[in-house]
Amino acid sequence: MNSETLLLSVAFLVTAMVYAAVGQAGASGYLAIMGLAGFGPLTMKTTALSLNLLVAGIGTALFMRSGRLSWQSVWPFAVLGFPFSMLGGALHLPESIYFPLVGAVLILSALQMARTAFSAKRTGLDAPATPPFAAALTTGAVIGFVSGTTGTGGGVFLAPIILTMNWGTARQTAATSAVYNLVNSFAALIGAYTAWPHIPSSLPIWLVAVAAGGVIGAYVGSRYLSDRWLRGILSFLLLMSGIKLIWE
Repeated sequence: MNSETLLLSVAFLVTAMVYAAVGQAGASGYLAIMGLAGFGPLTMKTTALSLNLLVAGIGTALFMRSGRLSWQSVWPFAVLGFPFSMLGGALHLPESIYFPLVGAVLILSALQMARTAFSAKRTGLDAPATPPFAAALTTGAVIGFVSGTTGTGGGVFLAPIILTMNWGTARQTAATSAVYNLVNSFAALIGAYTAWPHIPSSLPIWLVAVAAGGVIGAYVGSRYLSDRWLRGILSFLLLMSGIKLIWE
């Protein structure tokens, strides 16, 4: 294992740990790290989706085991999220478009994360409403296409929307986001099959790292750490990475 692989393994582990502590799989964080490390678009996209798929799978399994997963809350978002993610995964953008687009996605992720962290509005005070079917379909499709194109799972966008519209409690939102990340990452990887040769040989090592980080983060975050400050730190890191990708 060379020094770059080791350094990235540590970075991915910490990223997965922090994201898992706030109920996310970490694709936007992995993209930020790889963008700063100078990876190409196809490598960034396929690697981020692979790492995201594993962490989202761990999160989904944990929610299923705890009995907190409601498929009725998930499928209206996922039914069109899957094909549109696959379509986005098959779309490979040149560097001149991909890097600014990912930068914009990271900045938007940062703003969404910061808003949910420091908003004065408290969620969960009213009983959550069932999302209108058409709205859920449209939301899932749009986020699915964007996430598939850029290599993000989409949960970082879906969660704030569900909470803002009061379509679920915080726990329900985390479970829905985990499954949505899992479905979208899988679909986008299928769509991006022509880019699989660009997946680095170090991926198995990084998968072990994010698996460990995801388990630790889910455990520690649910018991000891402040969700608000974790989201605040994440939003700052994503913002800086997004600005760098756009302006480099």
